[in-house]
Amino acid sequence: MNKSRQQELLRWLRQQRHHGARSLRAASVFGFASALVLIAQAWLLASLLQNLIVAQLPRASLLSDFLFLLICFALRAGFNYAREMAGHRAGVAIRRALRQQVLNRLDELGPAWIQGKPAGSWATLLLEQIEEMQEYYARYLPQMSLAVFIPLAILIAIFPINWAAGLILLVTAPLIPLFMAMVGMGAADANRRNFLALARLSGDFYDRLRGRETLRLFYRADAEQQAIAASTTDFRQRTMEVLRLAFLSSAVLEFFASLAIAVVAVYFGFSYLGELNFGHYHTGVTLFAGFLALILAPEFFQPLRDLGTFYHAKAQAIGGADALDTFLRESPDASNTPATDAFSPNAALNIQAQDLVVMTANGHALSQPLNFTLEAGKRVALVGQSGAGKTALMNVLLGFLPYQGSLLINGQELRDINRESWQQHLAWVGQNPHLPALTLRENLHLSTDVDDATLANVLQRAGIDEFIDRLPQGLDTVLGDGGIGLSVGQAQRVAVARALLKPANLLLLDEPGSGLDSQSEQHVTRALQHAATQQTTLMITHQLNDLANWDEVWVMQSGQLVQQGHWQQLIEQEGPLREMAQHRQMEIA
Repeated sequence: MNKSRQQELLRWLRQQRHHGARSLRAASVFGFASALVLIAQAWLLASLLQNLIVAQLPRASLLSDFLFLLICFALRAGFNYAREMAGHRAGVAIRRALRQQVLNRLDELGPAWIQGKPAGSWATLLLEQIEEMQEYYARYLPQMSLAVFIPLAILIAIFPINWAAGLILLVTAPLIPLFMAMVGMGAADANRRNFLALARLSGDFYDRLRGRETLRLFYRADAEQQAIAASTTDFRQRTMEVLRLAFLSSAVLEFFASLAIAVVAVYFGFSYLGELNFGHYHTGVTLFAGFLALILAPEFFQPLRDLGTFYHAKAQAIGGADALDTFLRESPDASNTPATDAFSPNAALNIQAQDLVVMTANGHALSQPLNFTLEAGKRVALVGQSGAGKTALMNVLLGFLPYQGSLLINGQELRDINRESWQQHLAWVGQNPHLPALTLRENLHLSTDVDDATLANVLQRAGIDEFIDRLPQGLDTVLGDGGIGLSVGQAQRVAVARALLKPANLLLLDEPGSGLDSQSEQHVTRALQHAATQQTTLMITHQLNDLANWDEVWVMQSGQLVQQGHWQQLIEQEGPLREMAQHRQMEIA
């Protein structure tokens, strides 16, 4: 990663500070207050030693100094605790805001854009990479200001007592950030490579885990195990590279800090022996001055050493910010001008498309110009070979893909309608059932409240009543992630029931019976056919039987609608539908 890119990412990271600005300011204030108490503590300790050893004052006369010293210890501990808590709160607030930005962008882009990317990469982006920014915001950023103000306060305390000791500290101080920056540039690049390797490993592992049954059936388990082992070894080596640079950075900082403190100690040692006679403003080198300088010298470098300790947090944050900034900038905007029009139909939906070209989120055409009218209350079956563009048309109707041309919903342009408002009037059932809620009942209801009689009727129509009694807690049974605990057919019946419970004006079906056993397919088909008679319906299907009962059949080929009409009309004329039907009969025969 070049230097300009690092600076750009650092600016991006600093721009996110406003999400936790108050806590960050509090962390810096508490840290500076702790430093002032530390100087007072060193001053009291050096004064006590001067009075006890040189002045030989009785201990009873110094009780107030001892009491103030104990108070300084308590105050310093309290300020350090408050600083840590404020930094932690700042990190939590900023990480929450960053996750919300990513989730909002994913929600805007929709599943059509997200589809095809490994789910593990999103988990890495939302969890590991954002999590790695905690230390940067909680510790490194507050420490940057403290690394300037605390040494400055210590110099102000030491220079009036002994200018030579102050000069030694002032001259040696720049060495630490200089070498820290030199080591840190390599650490940032290593962290970036490490994050990329982690994202690849997470995505590959998650996808292989989900497809383990398929891999086992095709005897690919051993080969995939070796691939994961190779990826893991690569990630381990990259992690050790990052740790090696972090340890090198700490060693460099400790060396220069120890060297500077040793020079201060040597100066005072030779001054007490009478070999050096400067730096004390012609008042002589006192025990108080020596103790004060030697107590504060390690504390002078401590903020810089802490900054170096947290410097790896900066490198980690830059590595994570690279992926985050790239995603937020390079992922296309869901819309240049967000739609704000609400949609409240007072009649059944009528959809009319004129020269409609479905686009990808990146601006590439997915279809030829489409012209069709989906009349209110009509049931239309959309057929075609895989890759013909059926799902793209479905996604544009769902509001997940942009388009060119015109797509009117009851005379209102779809791109001008707020997507959330539009989707309130849609019911959708896809090939793969999604059950995100905790229990079966919650997955059925989601945001829809229905009475018990309606619920019982829908459960019976969808065939859920056949297996509901076998579940441990009936409708209140807790499901696993994605509906684990139900078969695919059972989960699809739940998805169908959820669509039937939603009071929608448009029913969109994307091969809802695909991959189901015959019993589940019968329940799903029967329930959806009954629902289709009550609202405008568009169904993608590869099954050609029973299409004679639908109002219209649309045939899609190479991104364009090549046939539209009733089944009987289309099957009697030469064309793609007749060819598909004949091919299907040959397969069965």
